[in-house]
Amino acid sequence: MPVFGGQERARAAVIFAVGAAILAATDAVIVRALDGAVHPFVIGFFRAFFGALVLLPWIVLRPGVLRSTHPLRQHAVRAGFKLLAMVAFFAAFSAGPLADVTAIAFTSPIFLVLGAALTLGERPGPAMIVAVVVGFVGALFVIGPSGTGFSFAIVLALAGAVLQSAIQLILKSMSKGDGTATLVIWNLLLTVPIALLFAVPFWTMPGSKEMGLLALQGVVGAACMGMMTHAFSLAPATIVAPVDFLRLPLVALGGFALFGENIALTTLCGGGLICCAALIAARSGKPTSA
Repeated sequence: MPVFGGQERARAAVIFAVGAAILAATDAVIVRALDGAVHPFVIGFFRAFFGALVLLPWIVLRPGVLRSTHPLRQHAVRAGFKLLAMVAFFAAFSAGPLADVTAIAFTSPIFLVLGAALTLGERPGPAMIVAVVVGFVGALFVIGPSGTGFSFAIVLALAGAVLQSAIQLILKSMSKGDGTATLVIWNLLLTVPIALLFAVPFWTMPGSKEMGLLALQGVVGAACMGMMTHAFSLAPATIVAPVDFLRLPLVALGGFALFGENIALTTLCGGGLICCAALIAARSGKPTSA
């Protein structure tokens, strides 16, 4: 592996983060393309299953990646939260406009700031307070009178954002003992059986078309996780995190091109404010990647 200087590493990190943003937008489009034919819990199971299959050869070649300083139950709790967050977003993508749901998903760093203050006793500075206010105003633009409103999809997206922030709080402690690769691997491996338990009551075997989309989603999800993880290993979160906001216009473009969804001006304005708020939070704090 060549040794890169700081500028080259930052450039490579941005390239990997752009790739991850494209794959994340593709993930959302795939969920919408399933058109409600597969229950969100079943989607969650197959996404984790196919993602684990992709990583299995790497685990066989590098079994040391499974060594963890944390008990299995702690990994299981995080995997359970991750599954619920994914299912909330899957259901939201199926029920509401892709751009609106994605914009609300970016409120997660705002909930992370509030959660850290409430559970870890971290005192938010002036920049963090500004981030919370700006993010709240942005959310009001998306769900306000001329926006989507408090639809079921928006409520699910907010729930997913809250769960995602809880996962990040858990990672703040777990990342002190384990590397990112170990955390990612155990998350995928444990999500498979947990997701299967949740999926059984809603189980219907997907058709060939749906199974193809689910397999593609599993590969896309694993590749997205790997690319973003590698991006964070190359450069600070203050460089990588803002690139993730590329997801919003990509998802909006996919929704317009493939499903005829109109992009409301309130969504663009609100999404922009939410992205600015998340950027302020990322630059003011020390977010965990994984």
